[in-house]
Amino acid sequence: MRRAFVLGVGMTEFSKPGRPDPNYPELAHRAADAALHDAGIGYPQVEQACVGFVHADSTAGQRAVYELGMTGIPVMNVNNNCASGSSALLYARQLVQGGLADCVLALGFEKMQRGSLGTPNHPHAANPIEKFLEALSGLHEPFGAPVVLEMFRAAGTEHMQRFGTTPEQFAKVAEKNHRHSAGNPYAQFRDVHTLDEILASTEVCPPLTKLQCSPTSDGAAAAIVVSEDVVDRLGAADRAVEIVAQTLATDTAEAYDSAVNIVGTPISRRAARQVYEQAGVGPEDLDVIELHDCFSINEILTYEALGLCPEGEGGALVDSGDTTYGGRWVVNPSGGLISKGHPLGATGLAQCAELSWQLRGEAGPRQVDGARLALAHNVGIGSAGIVTLYRMAQS
Repeated sequence: MRRAFVLGVGMTEFSKPGRPDPNYPELAHRAADAALHDAGIGYPQVEQACVGFVHADSTAGQRAVYELGMTGIPVMNVNNNCASGSSALLYARQLVQGGLADCVLALGFEKMQRGSLGTPNHPHAANPIEKFLEALSGLHEPFGAPVVLEMFRAAGTEHMQRFGTTPEQFAKVAEKNHRHSAGNPYAQFRDVHTLDEILASTEVCPPLTKLQCSPTSDGAAAAIVVSEDVVDRLGAADRAVEIVAQTLATDTAEAYDSAVNIVGTPISRRAARQVYEQAGVGPEDLDVIELHDCFSINEILTYEALGLCPEGEGGALVDSGDTTYGGRWVVNPSGGLISKGHPLGATGLAQCAELSWQLRGEAGPRQVDGARLALAHNVGIGSAGIVTLYRMAQS
């Protein structure tokens, strides 16, 4: 099978939703144009486009790339909930590795409404997460929060009951990620907050406070995925980032067994194991990680799913300082979803951009010293879990 490389990345600043402009075509244009410029190629060299989004109509991907030029290329629209951006990247990689294209644009964007995410507004269609909600109602007394928040609240409560995890440990995740985002010019929030400030912020759904929850956001991100032939032809091996391994996992029947499983922990664990096996590495080999901290609870669950620590010890791991600068790994140097923002279709590709900059030594004040092996984790409830491993081509 051929190798696939990220040759260029780009993204917009993530921002608070609610403004009419810029609309998603302009956001997508800015991110894709930046990725093309970073790759040193023009849009006519792109042979296919894979476009991820959630809150837009069916052919929004075409509308987005038409801003770059109407070249007649195939455009694939991808909706995999919060993993839509990584899904677009996965399809782009498969096209290149399968020999169907040498240069593919992976693009993700979102133009969102303010407030918590609710259930889909399609009265005559089944809710895609209804089975998860039915299982959750039999496991935990509902709090009355918006549906996604309710799911993660239950998972956090369950983890606390089983393993003694504390609200302070969840809050330490948010303290770390807000601190990291101070060096990220693309982040929606760049203010640093103390642990006490995070614990004292508005309680939205115990044990979560407002500063532990990712915001709704507007934004876009993009990557140019190419074959080894393109890298060689352009003499770009010193800038190309290889997609070493990548897996998309969906649920098995165990998804309904617990609140922790309902929010996708088993699929994250399975995807991570498959990626490690494909690449012949383990979590101890990683240097920098971007993971899906939609809520601080999920970062601790994901430490365990990725094998950074045994089950039940995610709280102790964040206490140890091993997930920030000076520790064993740097997790979410971008600020993560909590602080960078979470425009659903763009999130996975924003992770790709951050890790590409980290591996190329171009991350500025948030640079992880000696970053050589990077991992991204992106999950969408319902469910899709994608884990991607990156390294420099010259490695």
